[in-house]
This record gives sequence, structure tokens and C-alpha cells, in this order.
Amino acid sequence: MKKADPNPKANRHILMITYAVAALFAGLVLYFAFFLQIKSENVINNSYNARLDSFSDRVVRGEILSSDGRVLAQTNVDENGGETRYYPYDSMFSHVVGYSTKGKTGLESLGNFYLLTSHVNLAEQVINELSSVKNLGDNVVTTLDVDLQRAAYDALGSRKGAVVAIEPDTGKILAMASKPDYNPNTLASDWDALVAGDNSEGQLLNRATQGLYPPGSTFKIVTALEYIRENPENFRDYRFDCSGFFHYEDYTIKCYHETAHGSQDFVRAFANSCNGAFANLALTLDLGRLKTTADQLLFDTPLPIAIPYSQSAFTLTPEGDTWQILQTSIGQGQTQMTPIHGGMIAAAIANGGTLMKPYLIDHVENVGGDVIKKFMPQSYGNLMTAEESASLTELMRAVVTEGTGSAVRTDAYTVAGKTGSAEFDKDKETHAWFIGFAPAEHPKLVVSVIVEEGGSGGKTAAPIARSLFDTYFSR
Repeated sequence: MKKADPNPKANRHILMITYAVAALFAGLVLYFAFFLQIKSENVINNSYNARLDSFSDRVVRGEILSSDGRVLAQTNVDENGGETRYYPYDSMFSHVVGYSTKGKTGLESLGNFYLLTSHVNLAEQVINELSSVKNLGDNVVTTLDVDLQRAAYDALGSRKGAVVAIEPDTGKILAMASKPDYNPNTLASDWDALVAGDNSEGQLLNRATQGLYPPGSTFKIVTALEYIRENPENFRDYRFDCSGFFHYEDYTIKCYHETAHGSQDFVRAFANSCNGAFANLALTLDLGRLKTTADQLLFDTPLPIAIPYSQSAFTLTPEGDTWQILQTSIGQGQTQMTPIHGGMIAAAIANGGTLMKPYLIDHVENVGGDVIKKFMPQSYGNLMTAEESASLTELMRAVVTEGTGSAVRTDAYTVAGKTGSAEFDKDKETHAWFIGFAPAEHPKLVVSVIVEEGGSGGKTAAPIARSLFDTYFSR
């Protein structure tokens, strides 16, 4: 006869503890595997991780290359073993490539782990270690196009502003220029002047991702999308008679230079960037739904990009007053946007409503050219439906064919875009905006331009975009 367990309760407790310890151990193993596969690279590449600096004791920092293999940054080693980081294009890529002295920015920071990791063959590594010779670091091959970057840089000239060019169906960033700039080759000697308290130029600021500006009439894309969503069957029936001024209650909205546009339908109001028409239709919108649409277009939302950026802001709430509604509908008031964000909105429209995550590194290769890691396009998600994208493309196409974007009109290719002239100080000229893509029917290139105090977006920003489109489609 089997004897009864003298203390079954104690046994159950022991069994529970055993299961708990086993579960904790399994969880630890799973987390360790997750850390090694997913998180380790981010932790190692963290700017606060001192271990990464020690890599440079054994590895000569690798090169940063353009998409076609041209050198954007390299390390020169003298006969005494001294290392100097050299940037062949001087200031042209200063913000996007960044610097690796006085800290690290741009691609020098984003690719730091790869640049200080060496995948030369094992035999060579052993020989170098035994000879106290540093191994050559891996090279970061970017998505950047030198010809487009030069076109953006030259077209900005001496003006403050930024230009971003994106491939809409992949998210590849092909160009990113910001001015005023600095020369990374002379950064150490220029540093004190660049960071001086009375320095008002902001040469170290990457305006393409960190510059916040009122979007002006480029925001009419958001207002138009919300109007389309609330009036899907009859949005084309909208009519407005523009006298150059729109009066409502005690408020007055003026069109740019007080231009009287006359009788406007929805498409022509968008093409002519009629402030009165958009202020008027904004009074009919559901402000809660407008806020949702703005959020879906990434206002007040983290952007899916890996380099430092400023978050765009949309502050109008359902409790907003009349003046806030009128101002916000035309991209004024407290609404702010970065050039990269404007480019991402245009890219989503160009790509049938789907935003591809913008990225700057195409692949990492060792010194022999063998690919170590490849970065593939990734979808962020749908910012709008394909039908909405088609409607906005039609509006943006009209901007070029019959409206304010005539500077990018050409027989060589078709363009869809939106200009903007954003007020920010009543005593200063407006900021000039252009965001758009080409060809309109099968987009290959998206361009976003901001020129500080540039005046008219159609006269100042659009020609800069035209220079990039011309460069791209002339090849």
C-alpha cells in the first residue's frame, strides 16, 4: 500500500518555485538572445558608450561613400601613424555626413559602429594584431547622390534654408543640404566661433531635419485632404469668389500680395493658393477630425528617421477660436513643420498614400568591397488612401500647370507640387516653400525646399526644386 505524502503543500510550493526559477532562466536566455540580435548594436553605438571610443585604438575609421562610390569622408594616416579625418567635398555634405571631432553628428554618428568595425579577412587581422598595425574599418555606402547634392547646394547659394530629395518608392534620401554651413575639415579651429554665444547664423544646425518653420500654404495639402474626407462626393463643387480679402466676424485674411483671384472652384483655389477660399472652407470642418488628419500626416508624431530631428507641431484643438481656425487652415498661427517632414508628406502622396521610411545608409562593406550588411526599404504605413493620394496629386498638378508653381513647368517631365509663402515676422519677408514630385504620373523624385525670408515660394523655392529635377532627369 502506497504511503500518503506527508507534506503535499510544501511539495507544491517547491514545485512552484522550481517552475518560477525555470521561467526566469528561460526569460533571461530569450532576452540575452534578443539583446545580441537586436539591441546590442544600438547600445554599442550609443554616444554615451565609452567602449566604442576604444575601437579606434585597433581600427582605422572606415570611409563614408556616396551611392556610386565617391568618397565623402575618409581617414588619412601619416607616416607617424597620425590620423586625420578628411572630407573631399568640404562644406557640401557638412550636415548630412557630419563630423567626428568635437563629438559626432550626421552619418559619422549614425554609422559610427560600422566605421569602427573591421571585417578584413581573418589572416590579415591576425597579422595586423601581431604587428601592432590597425585594421581598416568597414565602409558605409550611403544613399546620397553627389550630383543631386551639388545641385541643391549650388541652388541654395548664399541663402539660408534647406533642400531634401527623396526616392518615394524606397525612402532613400538622395540629397540633404542645409545652409549656412561649416567646413568639417576646419571644424577644430573654427569651433569657438561656431558655438559662440553671439553666433546667430546657426551653421551647425541641420535645417533639413531640425529647422522648424510655419508651413504656409504647403499646409493646404492637409486642409484639402480633410475637406475631401468630409465631402468625398462633392468636394469639387466648392466655390468661392476671391476679392483678395476674406472677412469673417472681426477678422480679415488676405491673399498673398492681396491678389484677387476671382471665381474659384476647389482645384483652382488650391492651384492659386487662395487664402480666402481655404479660410472659408476651414470654417466648415470638424476640428477634431482635422486634428486626426494632421496626426496621421505625422504632426505631433515621432518621425521614422534615424538622425536627430525636430517634431512638427499642430496646436489647433476642437476648442480653438475663430482666428486660430483661419490661420491654421493656411499654415500660419502656431503650426510648424520641418523640411524633411514636408518631403515625407509629398513622398506619401507620390507613393499612392504609403510612406516609406526615409533612410541614409544603403549598405556596409569591408575594405575589399564585400557587403557586410544591407539595408532594405521599409514601409512606415499608409498616411492616406490611394484615392485620396490621387485627388491630392490632381490638385498639386494644377499648381504647376495653372497656378503658383509655374517655375517647375517644363515639357521635359511633369511635376506635381505645392508652393508656400510663410509669414513669421511682420517686419520681415516670408519664408519660401516648395514641396513636390516628378514625374507626376509615375513619381521618381520628391523634393522639399525652404528658403528663409525668400519671399514667394513660386519665385524662390520652386526654381531650386527645378534644378534638382533637371539634374535628375537629364541623366
